[in-house]
Amino acid sequence: MAPLVFITGASSGIGQALAARFYEAGYNLALVARRTSEIESWAQTRQLATDRFQIYGADVAQIDSIVAAGADCIACQGLPDVVIANAGISVGIDTAQRGDIDVLARTFAVNNIGLAATFHPFVAAMAKRGSGRLVGIGSVASIRGLPGHGAYCASKSGVVAYCESLRGELRPSGVKVVTLCPGYIDTPLTQGNRYGMPFLMQASEFADAAFKTIESGTSYRVIPWQMGMIAKLMRLVPNALYDRLVQGRGRKKRQTEN
Repeated sequence: MAPLVFITGASSGIGQALAARFYEAGYNLALVARRTSEIESWAQTRQLATDRFQIYGADVAQIDSIVAAGADCIACQGLPDVVIANAGISVGIDTAQRGDIDVLARTFAVNNIGLAATFHPFVAAMAKRGSGRLVGIGSVASIRGLPGHGAYCASKSGVVAYCESLRGELRPSGVKVVTLCPGYIDTPLTQGNRYGMPFLMQASEFADAAFKTIESGTSYRVIPWQMGMIAKLMRLVPNALYDRLVQGRGRKKRQTEN
């Protein structure tokens, strides 16, 4: 039987590009999003074979919703070989604004709790089988905090640390945990950014590099590699110098500005 990949946030951007890449590689698809109609339109446009994909409506911020989608996938298509917790949001915040604390909570609910809840239905079964890939989508923004990006940077730092912890837990079982940290990828999530985006990649290019990384079972990778080099340098810059370098940098739009 063809291998199966389960992807959240599959209605656009990176999730959609990953779905296309895995399909081309012969995988069957379990595609998850709140906006299922957009997945349906995309699948029809690409003329995907109807027996090679299923669509599941779920909100990763609602634990029972995404856990139920995972259970439905196992019942309908079997236990996936790869699970990609891709769904995520990126919104600027100002901690002085009360409403932005709610935005922070929503960001953590999607980017962190949603990631763990996405993995939950599959962990025990994969460990029992002795194989599988659990893939967390972090970000190069996890390396250092950026003014106005506190919610996103903190949540993606959490993704990296959580996946590292889970990797250690599952290592004896044969299940691999892969952390991918995209740089700037041309998707709806980045198209409204008000600052320079060095080494901007097309989503299809990212998906190709991500696919190769996931297949190899590499534990951690920044894509593209140039952003990986910059990330390492950023971590070495003393705080006083770093703070001066990012002062005045453009900030992510807050929710009320979208």
